[in-house]
Amino acid sequence: QVQLAESGGGLVQPGGSLRLSCAASGIFSKIYDMGWYRQAPGKQRELVAGITRDNNTNLADSVKGRFTISKDNAKNTVYLQMNSLKPEDTATYYCNALIEIRSTIRAMNYWGKGTLVTVSS
Repeated sequence: QVQLAESGGGLVQPGGSLRLSCAASGIFSKIYDMGWYRQAPGKQRELVAGITRDNNTNLADSVKGRFTISKDNAKNTVYLQMNSLKPEDTATYYCNALIEIRSTIRAMNYWGKGTLVTVSS
């Protein structure tokens, strides 16, 4: 069974930095796209950053210039480096990955359980 496990969330002051990690585990043949979403209380889940298998990245306009997404294929891990954090970045951050279990089965989306990021003084 495929699992995504996030880590790195916590409380940080405005202007501070955090680095989120998400590791995929289990039995699978290939990871395609990976990404980070976030959901603040009372708001819809939104895409923060994505990275393709070929390392093409995209970032939400609200985090451009502050957040960076990267991955380590050998570790099946995606990272989100968050700098210059603002109170409006406060949310639960979820890892997402498009994973192929076997070549004969269509790839499916998997989600982590989320990690809370709180930006407050």
